[in-house]
Amino acid sequence: MRRKLEYLEEKLEGELYYDTTMRTLYATDASAYREMPLAVAIPKSEKDIKTLVHFARKEKTSLIPRTAGTSLAGQVVGDGIVVDVSRTFTKILEVNKEESWVRLQPGVVRDELNHHLKSYDLFFGPETSTANRAMVGGMVGNNSCGSNSVVYGSTRDHLLEVKAILSDGNGVTFKNLSNEEFEAKCRGENVVSTLEQKIYQETKAILEVEENQKEIREKFPKFSIPRRNTGYAIDMLLETAPFTKGKEDFNFCKLIAGSEGTLAFITEIKLHVNPTPPKYKALVCAHFTSVDESLRANLVALQHNPSACELMDHYVLECTKTNIEQRANRFFVEGDPQAILVVELSRDSAEQLDKDAQALIDDFKQNNFGYHYPIVSGGDVKKVWTLRKAGLGLLSNIPGDAKPAPVIEDTAVDVADLPAYIADFNEVLKKYDLFCVHYAHAGSGELHLRPILNLKTEEGNQLFRTIAEEIAKLVKKYKGSLSGEHGDGRLRGEFIPFMVGEKNNKLIERVKLAWDPENIFNPGKIVNTPSMNSSLRYTPGQVTPDFNTTYDFSKNQGIIRAAELCNGSGDCRKTEITGGTMCPSYMATRNEKDTTRARANILREYLTHSPKKNKFDHEEIKEVMDLCLSCKGCKSECPSNVDVAKLKGEFLSQYYKANGIGLRTKLIGHFPTLTALAALTPSLYNFIFSNKLTGNLAKSVVGFASERPMPKLHKTTLNKWYRKNRKDKKSDKRKVYLFSDEFTNYNDTDIGITTFRLLEALGYEVTIPKHIESGRTFLSKGMLKEAKEIAIRNVDLLKDIVDEETPIIGIEPSAILTLRDEYLDLVHPSQKEAAQKIAKNTFFIDEFISNEIDKGNIKKEQFKSDKKLIKLHGHCHQKALSSLTFTKKMLSLPENYEVHMIPSGCCGMAGSFGYEEEHYEVSMKIGELVLFPTVRAQPQEVIIAAPGTSCRHQIHDGTGRKAYHTVEVLFNALK
Repeated sequence: MRRKLEYLEEKLEGELYYDTTMRTLYATDASAYREMPLAVAIPKSEKDIKTLVHFARKEKTSLIPRTAGTSLAGQVVGDGIVVDVSRTFTKILEVNKEESWVRLQPGVVRDELNHHLKSYDLFFGPETSTANRAMVGGMVGNNSCGSNSVVYGSTRDHLLEVKAILSDGNGVTFKNLSNEEFEAKCRGENVVSTLEQKIYQETKAILEVEENQKEIREKFPKFSIPRRNTGYAIDMLLETAPFTKGKEDFNFCKLIAGSEGTLAFITEIKLHVNPTPPKYKALVCAHFTSVDESLRANLVALQHNPSACELMDHYVLECTKTNIEQRANRFFVEGDPQAILVVELSRDSAEQLDKDAQALIDDFKQNNFGYHYPIVSGGDVKKVWTLRKAGLGLLSNIPGDAKPAPVIEDTAVDVADLPAYIADFNEVLKKYDLFCVHYAHAGSGELHLRPILNLKTEEGNQLFRTIAEEIAKLVKKYKGSLSGEHGDGRLRGEFIPFMVGEKNNKLIERVKLAWDPENIFNPGKIVNTPSMNSSLRYTPGQVTPDFNTTYDFSKNQGIIRAAELCNGSGDCRKTEITGGTMCPSYMATRNEKDTTRARANILREYLTHSPKKNKFDHEEIKEVMDLCLSCKGCKSECPSNVDVAKLKGEFLSQYYKANGIGLRTKLIGHFPTLTALAALTPSLYNFIFSNKLTGNLAKSVVGFASERPMPKLHKTTLNKWYRKNRKDKKSDKRKVYLFSDEFTNYNDTDIGITTFRLLEALGYEVTIPKHIESGRTFLSKGMLKEAKEIAIRNVDLLKDIVDEETPIIGIEPSAILTLRDEYLDLVHPSQKEAAQKIAKNTFFIDEFISNEIDKGNIKKEQFKSDKKLIKLHGHCHQKALSSLTFTKKMLSLPENYEVHMIPSGCCGMAGSFGYEEEHYEVSMKIGELVLFPTVRAQPQEVIIAAPGTSCRHQIHDGTGRKAYHTVEVLFNALK
């Protein structure tokens, strides 16, 4: 087969991968399933897709269409060729404002579509919790809905036309057909091939039979349930004009929506779009003492014309307490409610919105539902929805192997039946001593219900199946749908005969056979599905190896379980348009291999299955980790808190044991020691690297990019300056310690001196305590043994002097925040308490000053009133471990200073990453996403602020503009 794949590779305009690394990365999605594909194709054109179809037919293999890979029922795993269109089929082709439609390719991200439509005052309604990375092709495949489906329905409701490649390799268009046009297709008129004719003929043969019609209407889910994804939507086709008089025109789009890529390969989509929603929105976040009470209150809420009714139970809310990003989004939560129902109201005026919100609250109170009803509006609305949408990822944070399992997470019933159904549901779980997480779409009769199961055990594997069987019976009792929006896939496919009856299942099988007689499109989904508890990511009896690591992974119960926190939800596939820091390399390359998910997956796979004694000794892991910038965006933005910077550091440390440490890595790690030597003659060092000939020669020897200027050494060091200018006499001023990090000490000495002058002017006594370097350079290169020694030494030096009264503050975020982050996982167990005390009293300078402003110790009267506009780019570690809110508050203190945050993620430099020859291009590409264009667009009088030394260098290298440390900006504002 390898030779045949090589031949196929030559035929494609796009890319084909059949190496172990790429196949491993595409063996999983966001579901519980894992299956190694034959290959991964990245087609460049429709011609490529046709080539792949012909290859699959000839070689008796299959094609598995894939976009973002966020499906929860195993739709995009299989043993054929995974065809990923997420990087190449990404064009929005046409928008027609007058007729309210958009034409696009399947790889367009849902939120990016709405970003584009905004200028037309249009909006695509269905909004999944994954909308910032889910793509429209996948939404069509799964017939996705989302939180606002009470208004906008499902993707099927908006699907007007589809262009696709049939299983015979011919391109075809599906759209509305009159009865005459439908009959003509059945006769073979206006068809692209005999296969297209057969599809129409077989559909007619199935649906015109009165007995079949009766069976479908009796056995398919209730029509009052808007979320119905059980099998193929032949019940929807039945309610069209050729088969039911007076109904709408026939359109195969109704069938294609929810067909999971099993019938044809979609290449183009035409969607109906709505006018943008009403301008005024508010959330009534009602608190309840039980889930049952919240579901009964939901029926009251639906009488008030909401645009969404979403539930979060106490399990989800508890998980948000431990997530860095989501903690801040809990501002509206009071106490520990058992459930919160978030009811969104959208109105055309603020007055009407206030009136309706109060009417809803009054109705809740009148019915004795709830006890606390905060109203959230404005910018805070997004925070609440972010909290709700984080539910899936947050649930993976439960320590150990037992996790909330995606097994019956997509059931839907009539909303009036929901309270009784959930009560029965929980009684079923009680039989097996299980409990469940409840969250999501109460307003549409669908909650995402996840029992806690350990799929690494035989018992857990069997319970996975048993619970599915039990709940299928319960859903059928209520004539509900086993899948509301996530699809059948391989998870629920085998239950379709039970849910709709054997006769209807035979009809569904006939549909598949008519469309795909050779079974090349995504086999094993919906029809002829394998056992739902086979081919799982975790196998019964699976052993989780233990490793002796330098970092402490005990809170995750080991490094493998730290990687297993990743459930594949794909939050790391955000783009520069949808925003965030995670993951900068993916934003630049759009390669799945460069996602946080891929890095966690590759580590989990090899540490679990490698036969080597040193399971870290794999080039495949190194290859996937290569473009990780250690920005730590994932530590805060990933709902599961997957800290890939930490995982990468440990991997490299273990990898070096088998392969040694390269020269460049050693030089970077030992930067402080080498710089200390160079600082003896700074002018000589600066000459060597400023001179083009000697500089390029030195850079080529080390492996640095010739295009990248090296940072210069200051004529003195901060420590020397401090010793020379130290004031020994005692003062009544509040004492603070300043951490003289290795970058400020040697390169940014002037910023260090400015920090002294600023703090002293504000009334503080500043002292540099005895300490050594931060260890950041060793940490960035995975030299953890050396970093550990530094952490141990610094904790010993600082433990007796740093406390609440005398905190330690720092200027360089990546250095000072190591005391709050990595040190806690590096020091000896006996030092943990001391390290935690230091961490608690360690502050980035912007945090410290912001806190002092809040205490009234620093006042605006101390600053000038000149008008200034500041554009702020935050450091990645600052965003992940602190907040830019502190910086904005600090810089906004001078009366007429206006601060705008640049919506950039990582700058792209990331310490040594941007200097390294092989990473320079990606580094600059990351900068070009948002940061560089924004800076270039600013007039010269606008101040560019960036607290990170790497960020300032990157801004200068990419735009020619000088960026200032926030300390410099505030110092220059002093009276």
